[in-house]
Amino acid sequence: MTIYSRRAFLAGGLSVMALGACNNGLQSRGSAMIDARVDATLNYLYRTYPPTQDLRDKSAGMLVMPLVTKAGLGLGGSYGRGALQVDGATVDYYSATQATLGFQIGAQQYAQVLFFMTDDALYRFRNSPGWAAGADVEYAVRDRGGNLSAATTTSLSPVIAVIFGQAGLIAGATLAGTKYTRIIP
Repeated sequence: MTIYSRRAFLAGGLSVMALGACNNGLQSRGSAMIDARVDATLNYLYRTYPPTQDLRDKSAGMLVMPLVTKAGLGLGGSYGRGALQVDGATVDYYSATQATLGFQIGAQQYAQVLFFMTDDALYRFRNSPGWAAGADVEYAVRDRGGNLSAATTTSLSPVIAVIFGQAGLIAGATLAGTKYTRIIP
């Protein structure tokens, strides 16, 4: 009979989570699968957080990442794929990647939507070789009642990020340092 230590058990569990994270949509059926996930994510977002419909209506475009998987044990990273929509139609597909270093352990999955509130912000995003989320992004967070803060519908920020549907065992979800790159699914 083999007795495993807690350290071996933890390392094995984290390895399984990391391998699962590496398969985040890589075997999908291309654009049809991404589009189906985007539609389901937007339906959930608008049903759960109705004020986001105002953001959609005021935005020049939005990048929807239906599933971003983040995992780390000292070194970490995240990956997801999604679609850029302008006037309700998909115009491009993007991947989001992030590498992190520091005190971290665990894995998490979440959805995110970036609302480009100005034509200039959307133009800069679409015409960059690899756009990185930076200081011009404002985050919309849930308050204690589970609703998005009211500032999301009155904000003057060029890009508003909504992160929702978190599940997993890692603290926080952030876009800082995330690079978005156009892909062909």
